[in-house]
Amino acid sequence: MTLIFLVQHGESEPGPGDPGLTDAGRRQAGRTAQWLYGCGLNAVYSSPLLRAVETAEHIAAAAGLRLQRDVRLRERMNWDGSHTFEQFLAEWDRSVLDRDFVPGRGDSSRQAATRVRGFLLDLAGEPGPVAAVTHGGVTADLLRTLAGDGGLPPGLLEKGVPSGAITTLRNLDVVEIASVAHLA
Repeated sequence: MTLIFLVQHGESEPGPGDPGLTDAGRRQAGRTAQWLYGCGLNAVYSSPLLRAVETAEHIAAAAGLRLQRDVRLRERMNWDGSHTFEQFLAEWDRSVLDRDFVPGRGDSSRQAATRVRGFLLDLAGEPGPVAAVTHGGVTADLLRTLAGDGGLPPGLLEKGVPSGAITTLRNLDVVEIASVAHLA
């Protein structure tokens, strides 16, 4: 069984498009990299979005591994500035409530979960552990599919996955959700 650490990217700069990490986000990425170094990683994957790549670069450098980008780890929706942030949030909220709602720019919650689940299935049987840096929305989508809404920690859907949090899986089995103990 492959041990997989799904890493929520560090805190990102506010704004539309593809923002990078804040100073706090870089510190979170560094602490996450230090913790994961002790786990003996065999691979590091990342969403192609900058905030995830910057986080994953810290992890890959600490582990002495090559970073591999995988589009299946991208966020469900990404605010590109073509409409107001309030409109983006309204679509986001609707996609949380209705997992089959497909927003104007992005995937439904179910589509996003299926995409990330496919990534995980491709890792099954690979030597682990593996770190995969992704985003809070798709992590929550995946967890809703794997564990059901009742299996999520209280408030996760409302508050989101904390920056730098690690969700641990063994193949498709959820071991731990959104741990931030390594950031303390």
